[in-house]
Amino acid sequence: MLSRRGFLGLVAAGVTVAGLSACSGSSSTAGAVKKGGADLSKKLLLPTFTAAKIPTPDLPIDAGQDPAYLKYPDTLVKSVATPPGDGSKITSLTQTWDVAPPGTADSAYLQALNKALNAQWEMNIVVGDGYPDKFNAIIASDDLPDLVWFPPNQGLQRVPELLAAKFHDLTSYLSGDAVKKYPNLANLGDVAWKSAITNGKIYGVAVAYSRFGQVMLTNEDFWKPVGGTAFTSADDFLQKAGSLVDKSKNKYPLEPAYVNMVHMFSQWHGAPNTWKLENGKLTHQYETAEYQAAIEFAVKAFKADLFWPDATLATVKDKAANGQIGAYVESFPGFLNDSRRQNYNLGVIVPFAATSSSKPVFNMALGSVGFTAVSNKVDKGRIEMLLNVLNFMAAPFGTEENQLINYGVEGTHFTKSGGDLVYTSKGETEVPTTWQPISFVVGSPSALFLPGQPDRTKLIHDFQTKVAPMVQQRVTTGHFSDTNTEKGGELSTMGSEMIVDIVSGRKSMSEWPEFVKSWMAKGGAAMKAEYEASLAKG
Repeated sequence: MLSRRGFLGLVAAGVTVAGLSACSGSSSTAGAVKKGGADLSKKLLLPTFTAAKIPTPDLPIDAGQDPAYLKYPDTLVKSVATPPGDGSKITSLTQTWDVAPPGTADSAYLQALNKALNAQWEMNIVVGDGYPDKFNAIIASDDLPDLVWFPPNQGLQRVPELLAAKFHDLTSYLSGDAVKKYPNLANLGDVAWKSAITNGKIYGVAVAYSRFGQVMLTNEDFWKPVGGTAFTSADDFLQKAGSLVDKSKNKYPLEPAYVNMVHMFSQWHGAPNTWKLENGKLTHQYETAEYQAAIEFAVKAFKADLFWPDATLATVKDKAANGQIGAYVESFPGFLNDSRRQNYNLGVIVPFAATSSSKPVFNMALGSVGFTAVSNKVDKGRIEMLLNVLNFMAAPFGTEENQLINYGVEGTHFTKSGGDLVYTSKGETEVPTTWQPISFVVGSPSALFLPGQPDRTKLIHDFQTKVAPMVQQRVTTGHFSDTNTEKGGELSTMGSEMIVDIVSGRKSMSEWPEFVKSWMAKGGAAMKAEYEASLAKG
């Protein structure tokens, strides 16, 4: 339903939050947090994680895997006893990358959802690009909706001041055991909740998203001549992949997404997940020998003609499907989506040690797509009602509420068929287009369910099991840097352009150290200092 490959790579140009000119320009976030009640800080308790009641998964979840189901559960759990709303209108600001959904009067889906909520859900939806502009205009007008989505990667600036000035502090409602009043929100987990913390306070409800980061997907048939996709080292990969290049048949092992491929190679070499924290000091991945080794390996791959020769290629998945490209990089939700849709022999490469001295890692993602804050235009008496509504909407897979949100009404929007739920034509029209903007306001934790494809569900679960011992989180999650919001997009573009230039031979690897100095001078050092200051608080 949702094309997130592009969205999650999006870092919009910096946007100044209007209406805050009188506010101080200094900020820090989420410094002091403690996990699961442990006495790590006296300032803030993260919401206490409490696993929701769900149907028993078909595969183990003992190593942190997502709950996996080989068929749709026969019996669902009811996670919310009574409709949570009070009959009033609930307004929200959100976004969609699909077409605008039908309005309530024309949508049996929204009518059914509103009835279940006992509310009138009304969304102000930005279609496509332009969310920061709309966000800015609404902030400037001071005509805020009840619920406002704060995305993590669209360049919103001066977020701490904005939250303090125009949104409710929800800490007392959600920190520690207080969240247990909202069981589905308590099920979101620490990784997601850290994204909703600013200046040591909880200013919103985390919008849960996959915790797992980018993956390297393959057409397994492409790699059969070299015995598959198990490699003993980076050199082993280089040799085997090189033997599969066939220019006469337009067959190349790798898509030409050089930056994404460097990210994959960096995991083989053991580079940090953006930042490394040691003794209170941060080191950016660009500063590490491991990341430099990943770029150097990409240069070798380019010289060996492993990459598809046209760097502007837009039909990567078509080329992978017909056996012309052997591997491409995708977000983890994209892995699930491609597993549903692609009919070739799809596989995935588990990170392996690049050298005998390397320790492979797997980089976890943010675990959320931001958070949803409650405007201070909302009377405090309505806050608990709104949290109860969000609790309903965050219901996990295997619950009655989740089925309604994702599939609609049985007989109207879907039918049951062979252990699966299948959209009717009305369901296809109403549900996906409406679900997408809702999913940016509130989301539920990931679950693995691929209708009619138990083997691919097992493939994904097996991958999660294998990477479990090597996962590394982002150490700056839940911390705020003004420089990152102001210059993050520019700095990211600088890095990407330099990597592309080096890999493609337009610049030399010898220029990398000087580039890193320039990158630090133009904002990297300021980001580091701001994050370190925030981290020092907790």
